[in-house]
Amino acid sequence: MMKYPMTFTVQSLSESGIQSKWVTHAPNYFEKIPLSIPPEFNGPGEAFSPEDLYAMALQNCFVATFKVFAEKSRLQFQIIQVTSHLEVDRNEQGQPWMSRIELQIHLYGINQRDLAERVLQRTSENCMILNSVNTKKSFKFIVHTEEKSGSLEIYETENSSHSEPS
Repeated sequence: MMKYPMTFTVQSLSESGIQSKWVTHAPNYFEKIPLSIPPEFNGPGEAFSPEDLYAMALQNCFVATFKVFAEKSRLQFQIIQVTSHLEVDRNEQGQPWMSRIELQIHLYGINQRDLAERVLQRTSENCMILNSVNTKKSFKFIVHTEEKSGSLEIYETENSSHSEPS
């Protein structure tokens, strides 16, 4: 049984100036992630942006949650591949916000299509980080099954979850 509350700590270190890059990391890990302000906000780019990390956090929470639910459901799969598109816009007050994320999930090597679709749906509804943000979310599930003949069959479903900014 997991104990709550849990605490996760991260650190960033940066010099002044919009054009300077910086690093962030979790103290328990040695790998530092380079960051910069993206060109869209007049920064240098050439490193991850906070917007990239935001989209990655949402996307990888989906992957992690799916892997847990798949294992508990005894769903066998070969690969999960997720591509996400994050939209930054202005809210009704004119403030920039992460307005929408679209996640396209490809699931390969599936023999139990119905179970795979149920696990994908459950994941989209129960992902902790996705449920913690006001960003509108849409999911496109593409399940690639191997039929007995060895041919590949593709099934697509879409699901949307909408939140309005506070």
